Amino acid sequence: MVNVGKIARRSFLVGSVAVAGGVAFGYYAVQKPHKNPLLASLADGEATFNPWVKISSKGITLITPHADLGQGAYSMQAALIAEELDLEFGQFDIEPGVPAAAYYNTALGAELAPFRSTDESFQAETMRTVFSSVTKLMGAQGTGGSSSVPDSFEKLRIAGAVARETLKKAASKRTGIDVSDLTTRQAAVVLPDGTMLTYAELAADAAKIKPVKNVELRDPSEWRLVGKEMQRLDIIPKSTGTLTYGIDLDFEGMLYAAVKVNPRQGGELNGYDASTAETMRGVQKILPVTNGVAVIANNTWRAFKAVDAITYDWGDAPYPAEQADHWKAVEASFTDDFLDNEWRADGDVDAAIDGNSIEAEYRAPYVAHQPLEPIGAVIKVTDDRLDIWVGHQMPRFVQQQIAAITGHDVKDIHLHNQYMGGSFGHRLEFENVKLAAEIGNQMRGEIIKLTFSREEDFAHDFPRQIAMARGRGAVSGGQVEAYDLGVAAVSSSDSQGARANLSRPGPDGQLAAGAWNLPYAVPNFRMRTYKVPELAPTSSWRSVGASSNGFFADCFLDELIHAAGADPMAERIRLCDHDVSRKVLEAVAEMSGWGTDLGENRGRGVAFVESFGVPIAEVIEVTNTENGIRIDKVFVAADVGTVVDPINFDNHVKGGVVWGLGHAMNCEITYADGMAEQSNFHAHEGMRLHQCPEIVVRGLENAEKVRGIGEPPVPPAAPALANAIFAATGQRIREMPFNKHIQFV
Repeated sequence: MVNVGKIARRSFLVGSVAVAGGVAFGYYAVQKPHKNPLLASLADGEATFNPWVKISSKGITLITPHADLGQGAYSMQAALIAEELDLEFGQFDIEPGVPAAAYYNTALGAELAPFRSTDESFQAETMRTVFSSVTKLMGAQGTGGSSSVPDSFEKLRIAGAVARETLKKAASKRTGIDVSDLTTRQAAVVLPDGTMLTYAELAADAAKIKPVKNVELRDPSEWRLVGKEMQRLDIIPKSTGTLTYGIDLDFEGMLYAAVKVNPRQGGELNGYDASTAETMRGVQKILPVTNGVAVIANNTWRAFKAVDAITYDWGDAPYPAEQADHWKAVEASFTDDFLDNEWRADGDVDAAIDGNSIEAEYRAPYVAHQPLEPIGAVIKVTDDRLDIWVGHQMPRFVQQQIAAITGHDVKDIHLHNQYMGGSFGHRLEFENVKLAAEIGNQMRGEIIKLTFSREEDFAHDFPRQIAMARGRGAVSGGQVEAYDLGVAAVSSSDSQGARANLSRPGPDGQLAAGAWNLPYAVPNFRMRTYKVPELAPTSSWRSVGASSNGFFADCFLDELIHAAGADPMAERIRLCDHDVSRKVLEAVAEMSGWGTDLGENRGRGVAFVESFGVPIAEVIEVTNTENGIRIDKVFVAADVGTVVDPINFDNHVKGGVVWGLGHAMNCEITYADGMAEQSNFHAHEGMRLHQCPEIVVRGLENAEKVRGIGEPPVPPAAPALANAIFAATGQRIREMPFNKHIQFV
């Protein structure tokens, strides 16, 4: 039996309290459930059993609060509830729900605990409990960090089971038949004689009784949906062009806004001349906004044209104006003054390396998020209420950001979360909603649709952190003997946190992600991070710190293995001291036929990175043609504990590989005169269709904990490609993007 009262925290607490940031929260405060937000709008005869299920005589609605960025989160959440509630796809509607503390994400908190995911000691589990408890107490609702599946996997199945057992209880009261003699199937309670009472006809009865608290989850052998191939709820509308994204919204009487904000991020607007724009067709108003100007027009294109017709006097950037100075700042940070943390110190690295050092330096540039749908929002501000229609990953933080601008109480700010055309971390930020709030606040009573042009979207992206790594190592007897890696990077966590009015004490785990947690028992292993003083503002980018650290850490290990004369796969497997990770490496070796001869001018590269608790290995095969490198095939093995939907898992992995490869090959953001030089896709080009290789995926289920797969496929892509290029050509590439050093066909 699962006690729903204990869902918030079933593991350890420090004595009877959770302690974080010097504040102690009592056990009962942690256990106390948040209010069910569905109760506020419940109609007569409508039943809700928890924040995720609502049933009336008209039908069933499942609440799916994790935002859908294109990753299929709505379908995943619905499937987990439907698994226990005995629903089939097509028997329910879904809604994202209102922003609410009840939708707190404990998996986000657990990820902040400063322990390797493979560490399941009492201390590690206790700290994960503490951080998870804090996110619950904060009501931290958010989507990101590959946390949607681990956060939802148990709690949503429990939500479905609670609804199921409560409906059975309602049927029992109506019929006099004992609950133990009742079953459920296809949105109905089934009586012993086969009679089916639909959930819809039982809703009014169920609304009068208290939800059943102690429920039993079904054994995996009984699952109908989880682990089976599913057709996502959005596949048909996306395939037919009928799905409505935020950018598609259209309301009667709506006005349209475009903005131009200082392209030197954080720089001020000294002045502007809008005399030409004021006379242009369709222009309604020109308004000041923070560090920029907004144009309101009768359609988006006219707003775009008018805002471009304004002349601006931009202030200076609060960071170095030229890209070379950004790199100089990173290089200068490899000193004790900037040491953020020493994450591993196994053995005696200095003694092992003494006189036999193998050294290398790596670089990873700023890169943009570039989702296909540019950011924007639709807003209506009145004196007593504010409505905003936007796709966002942190809806409760959106309310707080807007409240600070308009003066509304948070409870009067109504966010209607929308399907999003991609994010990759971009929709964790608030610039679009803050600007929409500024515009709407100056035009109360009007419905305003703000859309960023593609160029404005690029100019005001907060890119991935710029980073460098310096490695030293030693080999002996055909094996890796010492491994010493230092990483210097700006902290995207600090930069992003400052804009959200959040801070966290202690070392920044994302500076070390994907490097310190290598599951290798190198006798002498040291990993340190150096925090570079903030340069251009940065943000979470798909896989965050591991996106660059995976490249640094695995490629340097590959260099050491080759220096030792060992086989890259065999030596990784020999060093691996984590059983689940070792099986991932063994699986990808078997899948790729590692060790077989590929022939002349061809090469294989392997890389392994663990991020967000997921061990994942990739093998890439390339051919060195007369015109450049052709990527032929990619093999991927990953272990997420339980694969919820094999089709979506496969698509996630393939998409992550393509994303990781394209950015490693072609993409960087550089600054000149304080402004990003890349303004659109033509200058920040992902992988082209003709370059896309065949990708073979295998999902393993050996790990005990259930994990998400959205981000982990990205970090191994770059090092696997770099290692394959070395195998085919003998050329070591230590800097992204690779097209600075080699051609691709």
